[in-house]
Parts: sequence; structure tokens; C-alpha cells
Amino acid sequence: MKDKILLIDKLLKKKFGLSQKSKIPSDPINLLIATILSQNTNDRNSFKAYNNLKQKYSSWEEVAQLKVTQIERLIRIAGLGKQKSKAIKFFLTSLIKERGKISLDHLKKKKNEDVLTELISYPGIGVKTASCVLLFSLLRNVCPVDTHVHRTLNRIGLVKTSSPDKTFFALNNNFPEDIAHSFHTNLIRLGREICKPAKPDCKACPVIKICRFENKSASENKNLYKENSFMLLDNV
Repeated sequence: MKDKILLIDKLLKKKFGLSQKSKIPSDPINLLIATILSQNTNDRNSFKAYNNLKQKYSSWEEVAQLKVTQIERLIRIAGLGKQKSKAIKFFLTSLIKERGKISLDHLKKKKNEDVLTELISYPGIGVKTASCVLLFSLLRNVCPVDTHVHRTLNRIGLVKTSSPDKTFFALNNNFPEDIAHSFHTNLIRLGREICKPAKPDCKACPVIKICRFENKSASENKNLYKENSFMLLDNV
């Protein structure tokens, strides 16, 4: 598994380059809320919704005082407004009740498994969201798995799993050191730009020689390829 991951990472870097990390890791609260907003939508709409909250209110404590419907109006562009606004409201108010403040700084001293367990205990926060906090904010060598990562790794043949969460645990069981960020972000680009759910552009794929996907396209879909390198979680 490790050797295959390292090979895939090498091929992806050759195609997309070394992914650019945020110079200053985002606060865990910012990162978690941005990730909630990113569910089932694109990064640019999520970023607009996130900025709607950050620009209108000076603190998450202020957001916690809002009605769910008020939060929903501000984040509407990200879709699934009712579900996401409820998750954000419950999470923020729960932290105030449990810890007396809105902070996740205590997670910095916890093991990866304990961070996951704690965060997924909140409604609306799943393994992907919790693992994004681990990678992008706490700088742990953990590779989150969204639909792009799940689809591409199953097509390539690295895993054979039925859900993103199952892919996450299979992938991170013994993950190579220091490549989680590049591996994750470049797989997302592969899924967005080339290995799309329908009509994948296999001729443009950097991992085609090792890919086990049975329904490879025979011709290059030139009209489908479009660079999509903006990464929400490196910009919050």
C-alpha cells in the first residue's frame, strides 16, 4: 500500500506540481466551519458562504447567538442551508456549554483517533470534516477522503471500498510520512479536472498506466478539461 501511494503521489506531482499549503495554518474552528460549508458544493461557493459569516460578524460567539434561519440566509450560496446552519449553530453553542468558550485548541494535544472521536460526536460533522481539521489545521499527516478521493482511489485500484469513510480508514491505516497534503489536494484536482464521475478524460490522466478502471475512455475529451486548483481549506 505504501509503495503504491508513493507512486501515485509522484505521478500526481508531475502533472499538477507540489500543492501550495497555507503559510499559516487556519484556526481549527475556522477550518471546521469552512469544511461543513464545503459539503456537496464547490469550493468557490463555500468560500463565499464562509466569507459572508466572517465579514458580517467579528467572532464565532456572535454567530452562535444568531437564529438558525439567520445563519441559513448567509450561507445559502453553499447549498443545503438548513442542514449546514443547524450543524454550525449546534456545534458553536455546544462548545460554549461544554468548554465555556468557542475553541478547539485542546485538540492540539490529542491523538488523531481521539480528535476524530470527539469531533464526529457532533451532529453534521463526519469523518471527512474531522480529518480535514487534522490535516489542514493541526498539520497531522492524515489524508481526508471526499467523493473525489474515494472515486479516484477506487478507480485506480488502490482500495476497493463502498464509501468515503471506508476508504479513509483503509488509506490511513499505514500512510507514508509527509505527503498527506499533496496526495489529498492533487487527488481532488484529478477528480475535478480529469477523473470525473461521468466521461473521465483518461487520455489526460497522469496515472493511466497503473489505473485499473475498466471503463476507460478511448479518446481524449479536450472540451472537458479545465483547471480547478482553488482549494478552500488552504484559503480560510
